[in-house]
Amino acid sequence: MSVPRVAPPFDTAASAPRLLVSVRDAAEAGVAAEAGADLVDAKDPARGALGALDPDLVRAIAARVEGRALTSAVAGEAEAVAALVPSIRALSGTGVGFVKVAVRAAWSADDLARVADAAPGRLIAVLFAEAGGAVDLVARLAEAGFLGAMIDTAGKDGRRLTDHLSLPVLGAFTEACRAHGLVSGLAGSLALSDIASLAPLRADYLGFRGGLCHGSDRTRGLDPTRVAEAVRSLRARPAKPARDAA
Repeated sequence: MSVPRVAPPFDTAASAPRLLVSVRDAAEAGVAAEAGADLVDAKDPARGALGALDPDLVRAIAARVEGRALTSAVAGEAEAVAALVPSIRALSGTGVGFVKVAVRAAWSADDLARVADAAPGRLIAVLFAEAGGAVDLVARLAEAGFLGAMIDTAGKDGRRLTDHLSLPVLGAFTEACRAHGLVSGLAGSLALSDIASLAPLRADYLGFRGGLCHGSDRTRGLDPTRVAEAVRSLRARPAKPARDAA
């Protein structure tokens, strides 16, 4: 399955960062794409931070976007690699460009490589802020063949990303991703007000769900006005410096 022919994950001419919007169905995917989201991410908000949707529903989401944005899908989270590989492979065949999966620090190099090989060149590692140690995992992810890494929050209890990790730590993470050639992302119950403090950290993407929903409730539908506001806010940011040469 080929990656959709839209903007590549690295685009040094773009303003930084770009907008990732998580959606639960095709209707929300249409809202996000129409409002200008850069990456439409399929996941089930009723099933926690990384709840996977049925592949048929993900296929419908990818079709609804119709190449207007990059697409990704969450493959869930599990203790054992063997439980994740079939889900990653199933979702990689739905038409989305990328697949996201929770990664655990305890996994061996062989475990990481096995997961990455399930969607070669298309896998994004999700590292939970509550677990810590994200910066130390970046080099291992790059060596295993991951395309990128992002930090998210496992708990959806009202606390935001910066309640768990300081701006210097998050900046060190995005810098490590740049140094190792990985796409980077920051997410975790973000609000529109977080854009001002997180954008200067030069992540490739900021990921939103609840902050762009009606009533700031991640289990309710996307609010087109909030999505458009996030797009405008990010587009207004100064162009980020060109990615450091390897």
